[in-house]
Amino acid sequence: MTEPAAPAPAPSVADLPETALLAAAQVSKAWPFEEARKIARRYPAGKRDAAGELVPVLFETGYGPSGLPHIGTFTEVLRTTLVRRAYEALTGGHPTRLVAFSDDMDGLRKVPDNVPQKDLLAANLGKPLSRVPDPFGTHASFAHHNNARLRDFLDQFGFDYEFVSAADRYNSGAFDAALGNVLRHYDAIMAIMLPTLREERRQTYSPILPVSPATGVVLQVPVTVLDPAAGTVRFQDSDGTTVEQSVFGGQAKLQWKVDWAMRWVALGVDYEMYGKDLTDSGTQSGRIAQVLGGRKPEGLIYELFLDEKGEKISKSKGNGLTIEQWLEYGSEDSLGFYLYREPKSAKSLHVGIIPRAVDEYWQFRERLPGQPLEQQLGNPVWHLLRTNGEQAGAGDSLPVTYGLLLNLVGVLGAGASRDQVWSYLGNYVANADPAAHPALDALVTRALAYNRDLIAPTLQRRAPAGGEVAALAALDAALAGMTADAGAEAFQTVVYEVGKDPEYGFEGLRDWFRALYETLLGSSQGPRMGSFIALYGLANTRALIAEALAGA
Repeated sequence: MTEPAAPAPAPSVADLPETALLAAAQVSKAWPFEEARKIARRYPAGKRDAAGELVPVLFETGYGPSGLPHIGTFTEVLRTTLVRRAYEALTGGHPTRLVAFSDDMDGLRKVPDNVPQKDLLAANLGKPLSRVPDPFGTHASFAHHNNARLRDFLDQFGFDYEFVSAADRYNSGAFDAALGNVLRHYDAIMAIMLPTLREERRQTYSPILPVSPATGVVLQVPVTVLDPAAGTVRFQDSDGTTVEQSVFGGQAKLQWKVDWAMRWVALGVDYEMYGKDLTDSGTQSGRIAQVLGGRKPEGLIYELFLDEKGEKISKSKGNGLTIEQWLEYGSEDSLGFYLYREPKSAKSLHVGIIPRAVDEYWQFRERLPGQPLEQQLGNPVWHLLRTNGEQAGAGDSLPVTYGLLLNLVGVLGAGASRDQVWSYLGNYVANADPAAHPALDALVTRALAYNRDLIAPTLQRRAPAGGEVAALAALDAALAGMTADAGAEAFQTVVYEVGKDPEYGFEGLRDWFRALYETLLGSSQGPRMGSFIALYGLANTRALIAEALAGA
């Protein structure tokens, strides 16, 4: 029977007139476009300088280099980049910049658990991170080391960004004018902050944190402003000495909420997103930005990650999922896809979500070329491809789902090899050569790791019981009359027919499939059985059934 011709794919965005893309972007409900329209409303004619020339809209992400970069860092840079690219599409290519800002003037508050030479760090507690020796012995300071790791981390994923160090800005005097502005508005800032603090904290709070000339520690002490123009303040050092010194040139930094507001104004930040836990902080910093003569950036307040128990992820608890773990078991694309979706909803983040994220990414990627423009703009893959400047054109497909691949590897056992998996893929995939299917080959490696670490230790096949025994025997008899090349649909039809037969007592097909998974695969969930039989092979599947029946 001749299959009907596939419908011609819709033209890719690259082939459409720019006016069509601009019109569709104006009404797209995809959240990056909704965020981008906030910026467009802020600058109806585009962001312009005093001479009326277009200047880049500035997007910012913040990072605290007291530890190594993690999946939250990736999340924030990725999501901000998605909004950045949506804004460019929305405006027909207005210029943009993305700044990755490192808060490396912060004082070292505690010694991390995952570093060498903890005594070295303990001896420098309280000093700016950029002035704490590097316990790894490779960089000028602990902050320099972690900043280098951050940049390597972002470069690994091809992000387009500019790195900005708080320490460089403070030490070079680039923030001196902004610090003077804070001193001039000292009382107004205090009026915003003091009502938000506990009484005890109010007694010592100051927007300015001077650096002790004696110890080099960032001090949390009351400050008296003497001369805003010169930047001079008076405070009591930790040894009781009264000190008068300038806050300019790296001799002080700002409390972080004030620092956040100062940075927005000094750098001209137009967009920055942050987590729900910083909602109140963002409100206070926005009010301070107004006092300083600027305004709060546009931004998205996103929900936080939860572990598999539904508890908030905490770095100190170690109950989260690292980006290294995700990339061990799933693809970078699948991570981006998972982080794209529903940023305003709390998301579970554990290894169990990875296989589904991989398969859903490929489902959306395969749909993309055939979708009309408005659907393409709502497709997460369209946005993800553009993060690194790729056009959303013709996509490719994954000939075997990751879930099915995991089922195959699970049956083969923890000792399965890449070559062994590919020998089975030859039953299912045309031109089953790793070189011809690099994305699938990468997933084979990840499936082997996922099975070895997470599936194999938990698999336990049970013996069939009751009507399951007769049903399996009937399935085997039906398969015996088929050829190995019958195809997944034909195999699936046979599986359905057996399961629907009232003789075997299944209340529904769900019970039949569960019985197949538990007796043949050792899991309560599994693949579409027709596809599994085609992949694993007819003879091998019958051998599995025979093994199960032998244990009944």
